[in-house]
Amino acid sequence: MGTSRVLRVAVLGFGAIGARVASALASARVPGSVLAGVITRSPERVAPYGYPVIARADAPVACDLVVECAGVATLRDAGPGLIAAGVDLLPASLGALADPRLRTQLLDSGPGRCFLTAGAIGGLELLQAAARDGGLDTVSLTSTKLASTLAQPWMPPELVQRLNDAQEAFTLFEGSVSEAIERFPTSLNIGVALAAATGMWSETLVRLVADPGARLTNHRIRASGPSGDYDFSITNKPLPDSPRSSAVVSAALLRGVSSIARPSGSFV
Repeated sequence: MGTSRVLRVAVLGFGAIGARVASALASARVPGSVLAGVITRSPERVAPYGYPVIARADAPVACDLVVECAGVATLRDAGPGLIAAGVDLLPASLGALADPRLRTQLLDSGPGRCFLTAGAIGGLELLQAAARDGGLDTVSLTSTKLASTLAQPWMPPELVQRLNDAQEAFTLFEGSVSEAIERFPTSLNIGVALAAATGMWSETLVRLVADPGARLTNHRIRASGPSGDYDFSITNKPLPDSPRSSAVVSAALLRGVSSIARPSGSFV
């Protein structure tokens, strides 16, 4: 796409994050882009806002870029078809990339391009550079979250009770990226983003700490190797109307749209 054209953007999903992305695009707060429409199974939710609703099948004609805000299952279902049809894709649900087959379909198959967003964490550009040519030996993510919010359907009752009754922090999970996203699909997407940035899918260690005193989620990233030693921490505030989502995620997606629409002056 030439830089003189306006980027036509469709938003896939209209939850808390998708609604914010659509609003910013519709109100011309992202120069060089325009809201082409919303792709959703619930058009009645979009109707009060007056945004166009487009069918997924019409995306190759209606838009240049789809911003996915609908979850891992939707990205898994819709992503390959959009890429194969030549539509560019900016997904929020990076947890889907833990599946090697899907990762190949989205990142390597084309002709559409799949852009990745750092979402709720930073420093990925630095770690991506540091990892080149074997520059990193170890990478780890430790996410600390409020214990009572971490119960999962697969957990035995005694573990759920432990989360609810916890008096002190404890390590709930430690393992690989693929294990992390399988067991905690809505809590550890960031581990997938970290592995995608470094290319260290099997080496990245993910740890989830359940803390009864945690009021905000904290992510600590550590990496080390010939390139250097890296250690940084991120604590984001949640969306008021969607406490499980970080407020910065929609802003990160909009930054991505801005960089695609007008790349000059963007950090790459």
